[in-house]
Amino acid sequence: MTYCVGMMLDRGLVFMSDTRTNAGLDNISTFRKMTVWEDPGERCITLMAAGNLATTQAVVSLLDERSKTVQEREPSLMAVPSMFQAAGMVAETLRDVIARHAETGQRADSTFNATLILGGQVKGGPPRLFLIYPEGNFIEASADTPFFQIGETKYGRPILVRAYDPAMRFEDALKLLLVSFDSTLKANLTVGAPFDFHLYQADSLRAGPRDRIEADDPYFQLVSQGWGDALKEALDSLPPFTLDSQT
Repeated sequence: MTYCVGMMLDRGLVFMSDTRTNAGLDNISTFRKMTVWEDPGERCITLMAAGNLATTQAVVSLLDERSKTVQEREPSLMAVPSMFQAAGMVAETLRDVIARHAETGQRADSTFNATLILGGQVKGGPPRLFLIYPEGNFIEASADTPFFQIGETKYGRPILVRAYDPAMRFEDALKLLLVSFDSTLKANLTVGAPFDFHLYQADSLRAGPRDRIEADDPYFQLVSQGWGDALKEALDSLPPFTLDSQT
């Protein structure tokens, strides 16, 4: 399983993904699930993937190859004139890869499925964020839906819903995401550190700060312990429940 989050802020876009993949408790590996393409001054595009590893790696490899050799017959992320068209191209690539695998491999519902988060900015347009489904359709983030999650989403969602603020700083957004990821990995062993992140500054048209946060990172440990302690204190501060003396 996987956990990835893409978030829109007034300042730009924030991306974070875990790196754990597994095919059973005795077969756990680490793979990067975030890819960044940039043409400084022209565009910066980030892709995160959840789902079948063979499918997601095939999609990324195809997109990467096309971005290096721009040809009329092969659409490229480095040539499309807008993020909307980039989302359409990625969606079509994903649909084609899933269909090809399904025709030649074992047949089972959702065996080769994958879901993607695509975000970035192309010169002349605003920063945009998309959620791409395995069927090849996609939706765009908005003020009403300012972030997307893929993979194991349910455990990390409550803190995002409660604490998200479009005006927050990148530093505060990273802290919020680390709490979300910590809540998820504590509830589901198929999600795990290290975590990759990318911060894209709106209108910079170049990759922003990128790094990897390990499980033993001092700040992550501080956030994890502090969040657990804060939850316990908040629970203790609530008024006690009173049982009806008649029952």
